[in-house]
Amino acid sequence: MKQIKTYKRIGVFGGSFDPPHIGHCIIAATAAEQLRLDKVIFVPAYIPPHKKHRSTSTARHRLAMTRLALRGEERFACSDLEVRRKGVSYTIDTLRSMKQRYSDAELFLIIGGDSLAMFPSWREPENIVRLTRLAVYVRPDFPSKTKWKGFKRIDHVVGPLLEISSSTIRGMVARGKSARYFVPDPVDRYIRSHKLYRRKKR
Repeated sequence: MKQIKTYKRIGVFGGSFDPPHIGHCIIAATAAEQLRLDKVIFVPAYIPPHKKHRSTSTARHRLAMTRLALRGEERFACSDLEVRRKGVSYTIDTLRSMKQRYSDAELFLIIGGDSLAMFPSWREPENIVRLTRLAVYVRPDFPSKTKWKGFKRIDHVVGPLLEISSSTIRGMVARGKSARYFVPDPVDRYIRSHKLYRRKKR
């Protein structure tokens, strides 16, 4: 795989991003500042492992919205790695590809406290922590530690706690409410123009 621009410290931020909202951007910006990251790469999942049976927007829509959300922010980038790979998107597979692509960089996997609690059940957690450092965005309602002994190091990221979730936004739009101010403006326009999240008329 061809080498590209060299970065020393890269944040990897995966998720459904259905839709990407301002909370995601704040988490990425806070992690970039506190951990001195050269780049934060958002990686929309094709099929998230924990949402196999949950209806979401198509990967094409979620990838397009994520790209729109990051437009104009030089510290952020969007990868279509998992969308191109298709199938269930496992973090370990993505990190292996990232490590191959950015062989000289130190990788930081950005996750929330809720994901940390479930981390031992992920595919190959012991190999994940060999490839990357965990950057956990701290929330008071989730533990910042687990009893799993496989962690080498956890970097805590402390920032604003906004009660915004993609599921809440989808519900708002389904009820005819506006998502404006909850998502970047280009994402809001995309949701409206493609009529995403609206309830199907019977």
